[in-house]
Amino acid sequence: MRPIVDFLLNDWLNVASLTERPRFADHSPETFAQVLDTCERIAREKYAPFNRLVDIQEPHFDGEKVTLPQATHDAWKAYAESGMLSAAQDYDIGGMQLPYVVEAAANGFFGKASISIGAGMLTTGNANLLMVHGTELQKQVFALNEFSGRWSGTMCLSEPQAGSSLSDIATRAVPDGDAFEADPLGPRYRLVGNKMWISAGEHELTENIVHLVLAKIPGPDGKLVPGVKGISLFIVPKKLVNAQAELTGERNDVVLAGLNHKCGWRGTTNTLLNFGEGKFRPGGQAGAIGYLVGRPGEGLRCMFHMMNEARIGVGIAATVLGMAGYEASLAYARQRPQGRPITEGGKDAARPQVPIIEHADVKRMLLAQKAYCEGALALELYCARLVDEAHTGAPESAAEASLLLEVLTPIAKSWPSEWCLEANSLAIQVHGGYGYTRDFPVEQYWRDNRLNMIHEGTHGIQALDLLGRKVVMQGGAGLKLLASRMSDTMARAGQVDGLAGWANGLGAALQQLGASTKSAWSTGVPEEALANATPYLQAFGHVVLAWVWLELGLAASASQARPDASDDERARAAGLLAALRYFHAYELPKIGAWLGVVASREPVCREMQDAWF
Repeated sequence: MRPIVDFLLNDWLNVASLTERPRFADHSPETFAQVLDTCERIAREKYAPFNRLVDIQEPHFDGEKVTLPQATHDAWKAYAESGMLSAAQDYDIGGMQLPYVVEAAANGFFGKASISIGAGMLTTGNANLLMVHGTELQKQVFALNEFSGRWSGTMCLSEPQAGSSLSDIATRAVPDGDAFEADPLGPRYRLVGNKMWISAGEHELTENIVHLVLAKIPGPDGKLVPGVKGISLFIVPKKLVNAQAELTGERNDVVLAGLNHKCGWRGTTNTLLNFGEGKFRPGGQAGAIGYLVGRPGEGLRCMFHMMNEARIGVGIAATVLGMAGYEASLAYARQRPQGRPITEGGKDAARPQVPIIEHADVKRMLLAQKAYCEGALALELYCARLVDEAHTGAPESAAEASLLLEVLTPIAKSWPSEWCLEANSLAIQVHGGYGYTRDFPVEQYWRDNRLNMIHEGTHGIQALDLLGRKVVMQGGAGLKLLASRMSDTMARAGQVDGLAGWANGLGAALQQLGASTKSAWSTGVPEEALANATPYLQAFGHVVLAWVWLELGLAASASQARPDASDDERARAAGLLAALRYFHAYELPKIGAWLGVVASREPVCREMQDAWF
């Protein structure tokens, strides 16, 4: 994976230019490479050798504590000591002031080596949220100890009766005594409720676990406020702490009700947590102590800061799992002899068998994986580069980057989750029967990757967000900006031999996408427009990836034309150009069927009745 990462960062995204900005002035291409080297080494030594182990030796709960393999403890320790938990933070709190695009690329090595052995993404996201929305003391006590790896973090949204429907959560938070607002750690509440699907919700990896919990504060009548406006956000530590970040010795009223046993991603605990059941009685009474973050009723707004970051993280996870399967199937295809070439005279059984990579259909499956996974990696790093632009660019450029991120985040989360999963399926197919056994790693990659279409906002929710909000907000400003970026790429590609035809194809696809968007909303009836939101998401994603591949084609053509290009660089460029051809010839035409039902507002799915099934 390292060669394509280097190409994307250096040849395409030109991350070295970021060092001209004050925040990154101490960095250089050399320091960026050192970070990548370090993370690649730790992933190779502490993660990859134990990927199968954590899949087989699932977390075990004995009624008192959760036991994880020693390898998981060692991996967490190595990751925390690397400084990657606080990589993007300021120097004065122990950070590296690393561009997010480099951080994202570096973290990809860990996910590829073993996606479930570590849960650093949640801890970093939790702490980052507190750095934006927390009080100064909340930052000092909770966020900084998460960045150091002393404590870890979670996000607690879903409940057994309310999965994605957060407006229906029932966890209650009531003021803890008359002086509840005087607590130095923030207004203090008592929480009672249950949270489901909480990754890393219980373990012994760290001294403490910092839960960020969504709950509702009852109104004056004692009833919960309906809808999302009544949701607030609370810090609920597993073990209580004081204002000096010292453990008080008292357990909070948060207990593990049980572990969820998953299809994949088995190395990370996934939990049902009970808040306020009374097993522990801090201060002599039941109820989990939580400290309000931000203002009452603004919990979802605060949490979305973490959720949007997590959605890019999920896209990267899906991408690198696809990449792991691609690399495994490529290596297998190169060494597995089977079959003989078909010549004009048919097959000659007397000739030796050839490696299966010489067969066109195997090349098709490998090309599809390459197009899905390397294209997805480019998309994720482009979005990460937009994050850097939004934070450090000139005002106009920063505003455009933020707007593009709004439109692209549903794609960054969902497209790799669907198509890099398909890449994992193709990796199993390349292996034949061996791929369906646990003797080869590709079946585990598929099982691990299947989660990514579900968590941090399901596929359907991303589709509703895209068609229902992102492409129509501000009068369609985000979609127009994205189209202008694509048009710029098409204009440049039109001047390059071998790319002009693909540029024209992208132009036609973009026109079709725009027309279908208008047709979907032409009646102004949301139910009609959104019934086919998922096909719209699929088509939108394919158009975006066709654009990304045209961008990569421009970068590959420039690399290939350099007089000093090495043989390896020329081969990599040729491979990228072949993947571009594959995606535009085999994948982009699929948008016709998807957009057909969107444009016609095909009603069969919304009109289908329960009894007819």
